[in-house]
Amino acid sequence: MRSEGMSYGMMIAVQLDKKAEFDALWNWAKTYMYRDLPDHPSYGFFAWSAKTNGVPNDEMPAPDGEEYFVTSLYFAANRWGNGQGIYNYKAEADRLLSNMKNRENITGPTIKGTMTAAGLFDAEHKMVRFTPDIVNIEHTDPSYHLPAFYELWARWGPEADRAFWTQAASASREFFQKATNPVTGLAPEYANFDGTPWASPWNSNSANFQFDSWRTAMNWSVDWAWWCRDTRERQLSDRLQAFFESKGIFTYGNQFTLDGNQFGSDHSVGLVAMNAVTGLAAANPRAKQFVEALWNMPVPTGQWRYYDGMLYMLATLHCSGEFQIWHPK
Repeated sequence: MRSEGMSYGMMIAVQLDKKAEFDALWNWAKTYMYRDLPDHPSYGFFAWSAKTNGVPNDEMPAPDGEEYFVTSLYFAANRWGNGQGIYNYKAEADRLLSNMKNRENITGPTIKGTMTAAGLFDAEHKMVRFTPDIVNIEHTDPSYHLPAFYELWARWGPEADRAFWTQAASASREFFQKATNPVTGLAPEYANFDGTPWASPWNSNSANFQFDSWRTAMNWSVDWAWWCRDTRERQLSDRLQAFFESKGIFTYGNQFTLDGNQFGSDHSVGLVAMNAVTGLAAANPRAKQFVEALWNMPVPTGQWRYYDGMLYMLATLHCSGEFQIWHPK
């Protein structure tokens, strides 16, 4: 189980008005993935990966999971109202969001030894971190940048931090321009805060367009669809779709250098799904072809069903207009 998948599942459940499923996912995440010991480096956050019996594979958080948890909880509070305990959705969202920005450094034991971790956002750059582990804290992941969500947090989150989230939304919009290739529109898997690619020690290809990278275009496209704050996001969508059209809309691979050289040949459902969502911001009529390509893809099965399937579901909701902001009543 991955925190990303749990939080995506919660978002899908709230959009589909499936409260029982939402509560079951949230209960499992809070029971098995949440780190509640004050001396734990991940205190206040969720282990990003766990076995199905709840035993963690890695106790550090993956911040995109926390971002989706927070927004899903606010949507749940607005759509269904708040209950007691962990089902007081707004209180849970407020607490998690405050920790993401404000939590102090904690040094303590983990299953991988003693570690030190901080909050999930860099205060200077106003950007989400790739990890709060201080060894790699000076980096980000372009697909974790969710300015559409930050705009909501600036309205609904704890009042003391609302100005920060407005600034974070602006910072991420600028970051998209710096991190994407000016010709292809491709973004790296990992990056520095200045937008330059980062090849991590454990993933030498992370400076290229890979699996996390697929989601980056969804993030700027949803931001445009919801807020229309930065017309450059439309240019990014047109640029990216033009690139994939040039590679064969039904045959393009799934991994590229940022300047467009393909090194992964699979035509992945997850990437097809994200390229369809890119059309939410695109101005060129070619966008319709990418939505049709998603519509004609079979439902994911087999080994990669988890990631492809989650992106397929999110994209289907986005492209059908069913993925929406749930405002307070």
